[in-house]
Amino acid sequence: MGSVELLKLFVIGLYLAGTILSLSGILVARKSLRSVGMACAVAGFALHTFDMGLVTSQPGNSLTAGAFYYSLFSWLLLLIWFLAWWRLKLGFLALTISPLALLFYISSLRLAPMHVSTPPTLLGLFFGLHIGALFLALALLAVSFGAGLAFLHLERKIKTKEPLTGFRKDLPSLSTFDRAVHWAVAAGFPLYTVGLLSGFFWAKLTWGKVFSWDIKELTSITIWFLYASLFYQRMVTGRQGRRTAILAIWVFALAMLSMLGINLLTPSHHSFSAVPL
Repeated sequence: MGSVELLKLFVIGLYLAGTILSLSGILVARKSLRSVGMACAVAGFALHTFDMGLVTSQPGNSLTAGAFYYSLFSWLLLLIWFLAWWRLKLGFLALTISPLALLFYISSLRLAPMHVSTPPTLLGLFFGLHIGALFLALALLAVSFGAGLAFLHLERKIKTKEPLTGFRKDLPSLSTFDRAVHWAVAAGFPLYTVGLLSGFFWAKLTWGKVFSWDIKELTSITIWFLYASLFYQRMVTGRQGRRTAILAIWVFALAMLSMLGINLLTPSHHSFSAVPL
């Protein structure tokens, strides 16, 4: 086993340990377990960052490899989680984001090479505006997904007047969850719009047409309309609470269906292929 493969195994081990310890610490209300879990996640993130640095330093267009996309998304999920934990004290997001980051990192190791036909002079621009913007938007959407789930759970407990036991006693208030949804949507939707528009621009340069009725493109536009509705309700009408939390959950679920279903299983311009076992 080479040093690169060993490095990836260490990343998986640390992410797995961080996920298990964080989830256990939250569910049994043990701060010490949560702290160790966070430390494992941070250590794994540091090694993951080093791993991506090795990939991008290799000769050739490593940024166009399908496996790197999933690895990058895993890295961005954790980056946004750490930011939300630092700024909003939302450690509970480990319940959703940590397992997702682990899933996408492992998935990145099972993808066959996939190269995008992008002119070298436009590669950096394409990667930053299209992939970077979209993945940041989806990572922020993961925050609204986790916050939305927590909001609905806590709201149901409060409405039914059930006692808050176990980890629920340490949950933030409903307003904190609602503020997290607001923060994620306010930052995420403009990024998603930039990513989508730059993708159409890239399609024009690559295939000579802006829209090709590809299933990935249709799904992305559907996600944009739902995301736009969520953004409008939060930022323009000022709507809060249950309805926007539910919409945030559905938008994120559709986005994950697109990334894990369409990209892996459906023939399209954006398909990735899994490496045979």
